[in-house]
Amino acid sequence: MRNQANEKIKTYGSKGFRDRFLGEENPMHLLFKSNSDHFFCLKVEEMMQLRYTVPPSKHSCSTLLFITSGTHIMKVGFEEYHTYANEFIVVPAGQVFSIEQINNNHRGIICQFHPDILIGKYGNREMLNDFDFLKISGTPKISIPEKETVFILNLLNRLQTEYLENEITDLNIVQSYLMALFCEMNKNAVKIPKNGTAAAILSTKFKELIHANIKSQHQVNYYASLLNVTPNHLNKSVKSATGKSATKWIEESILLESKYLLHQSTLSISDIAMQVGHEDQSYFSRFFKKHEGVTPGQYRKMIDKS
Repeated sequence: MRNQANEKIKTYGSKGFRDRFLGEENPMHLLFKSNSDHFFCLKVEEMMQLRYTVPPSKHSCSTLLFITSGTHIMKVGFEEYHTYANEFIVVPAGQVFSIEQINNNHRGIICQFHPDILIGKYGNREMLNDFDFLKISGTPKISIPEKETVFILNLLNRLQTEYLENEITDLNIVQSYLMALFCEMNKNAVKIPKNGTAAAILSTKFKELIHANIKSQHQVNYYASLLNVTPNHLNKSVKSATGKSATKWIEESILLESKYLLHQSTLSISDIAMQVGHEDQSYFSRFFKKHEGVTPGQYRKMIDKS
C-alpha cells in the first residue's frame, strides 16, 4: 500500500519542473541539452522566467541561485527568504520549497545539479559533509563579500561555459568546478557548529532527525531518547538555539509535508494523514485547521480553484 501511495507523489526532475512552471511552449527549452536533468548552469535572465507560481514542491536536484541584481523571493522549508545582490539561495535536493509570487526582475546565475554527480572521480560522501548549506538542516542563504564575488562569478561562468559549449557536458570537470565553488561559498556560509554551544549542536542533530522520521514520529520523547537527553532539556535547548521549541519544529514539519502532499499528490485526505503519521483522519483535520485556518479538504479545493 505504501509503495502504491508513493507512486502518486510528485517530485520534480529538471524537465518536469520547467514544463510545469515555465510553460511547455517556452522557447527557453532550447537552452537545455539531453543531460540537463543531471546538470545545467545558465543566466537567470536567459531562462528563469516563471509563468506560474510554484506551490510546495520537492526537486530531485539541488539548486544554487546567485543573485547579481534585484531581489528573489522564495520559501525554503518553513521560512521565506529575500535574496539580494551578491547572495546565494540554496535549495538542497528533497527540500520543500515554494514561490508564491512571480518576480522576474532579478538577475544572476542558476546552477542545478543532481547529487549523484558529486560522488565520483574527484568527490566522496564524506567530503560533502563539510558543506552544511547542501543539507536540509543547514541555512540556505549565503552572503558573499563584494571583494570575493569575482571568484564566485569566475567559477559560475566556467560552469556555464562547460555546459553551453560542449555537446555532452563533462561531469568530471563539472564536479571539480562545483567543489571549488562550494569551498568559496563555505567561507561565508552559516555553518552547523562542530564545537559550538551544546544547545546549537543538539538542535542541529534534532532537525536532521525530524527530516528522517517526521512521517512516523511526532513525540519530543522519541527524539529526546535518540539524542540521550530528557524531553525538557531538548525543548529548552532547541528553543534557546532557534527561537522555537522542539514541539513547534515537529508541528511545522508535519504541516509542511502535509501541504506538499496536498499539492503534489492524488492521495486522499485519509492517505495523506497516514503519510504524515496520523492514523486518525479527524485528528489530522483538526491539527491542520488549527494551523492553517481551513481543513485539508478545504485547502485542496482552494488549490483546485487557483
